[in-house]
Amino acid sequence: MPKSQYIYSDPTIATSANGDTPYGLYDNDASFVSESIDVAKYVSRKLGHPVMQLEFNSSSIYACFEESISDYSQYINNYNMKNWLWDHYGTTDRISGSMSTGSHEPMHPRLGMAFALSEQYGEAVGVGGSTDMYSGSITLSSSRQVYDLENDASLEKTGDRLEIQRVFNYGPAAITRFYDPFAGSFDQRRMLDDMGMGNVSPSVSFIMRPLHQDISRANAIETNDRIRKSAYSFELINNKLRIFPRPDTGDVGDKVWFQYYIRSEKTANTETHTVNKVSDPSNVPYKFITYSEINAAGRQWIRKMTLALAKELLGIIRSKYASMPLPNGEVSLDGEGLKAEGREEKANLLEELKEFLDSVSLSERARLEQEQAESQQSVLSKAPLGIYIG
Repeated sequence: MPKSQYIYSDPTIATSANGDTPYGLYDNDASFVSESIDVAKYVSRKLGHPVMQLEFNSSSIYACFEESISDYSQYINNYNMKNWLWDHYGTTDRISGSMSTGSHEPMHPRLGMAFALSEQYGEAVGVGGSTDMYSGSITLSSSRQVYDLENDASLEKTGDRLEIQRVFNYGPAAITRFYDPFAGSFDQRRMLDDMGMGNVSPSVSFIMRPLHQDISRANAIETNDRIRKSAYSFELINNKLRIFPRPDTGDVGDKVWFQYYIRSEKTANTETHTVNKVSDPSNVPYKFITYSEINAAGRQWIRKMTLALAKELLGIIRSKYASMPLPNGEVSLDGEGLKAEGREEKANLLEELKEFLDSVSLSERARLEQEQAESQQSVLSKAPLGIYIG
């Protein structure tokens, strides 16, 4: 029997939607195939059959049934993408991946791509990145104060342009000038400084004094050097390094070291975190939900949507002819009314589903938890405080 027969006109005919849908998305789903007959009968009876003749056959209802499931899948997948997209960003294979919404458990946040995407920020402050950092040095001279780091320095690797990240031109640590009466005399401390061991903090200081006192003393020494003396500093303009004052070679030697990037290596370094991976909502490998995985509430929504789509389709068909002539007059068709009613029901169903999904989203859950916490605090603030007598 041809697939285009009106199966809803004879309950004994069991011609399912298998092979009679526009795209065949769910033809291999046993639940979809078995229920398609019942859905066709449900829709036809809600539209007035057998009292009134319907101007389409069962294949049109199957098309509406398939479209309803696809709409439901689209909204569910959009909900999942809104909640879990950034957990899959750059990780899930969008080519071979298959994320069936009904059976896939969303990834838990693990900050994997968050670290990968922030590598460039780490590179800018010298704590990470994907570009090699090199070191170089300049030999100080008593007759020079300005040094060209690209031409006068000894470089680990040369390049077209250097990006200086750090210059090591610091004075001795403030701890070396502590006078600690609890760890020997001043002469003993001075002797340790002369032997290069003065930067070792006395092991008994923390016993006799709190640690914040040492920090305050160190800050005072460094501030004194910066304001009252010529503290160690430098000026870097266009990779020209101006040193002032000239460091004492007895303390730091006759070299000043620095760290740098080669600009051409930074600009040529391209990160490919999302090649064949998830990069935006268009390539998240979510698939259509199979009908067998949809629960009872979802199936009821699909049945109502199928009826609304069929009602709109029937209204469009009947709108072609506002009236039909009869021997003793004419009969008016309700095409425009059916079309408007179907579109209204469809819009209401979509809005209902959207509002429900928004109400169970992660952002809504966080908002509800915040309101709950604030309500609990409000209740606790009105509780009487205990009075302790002791």
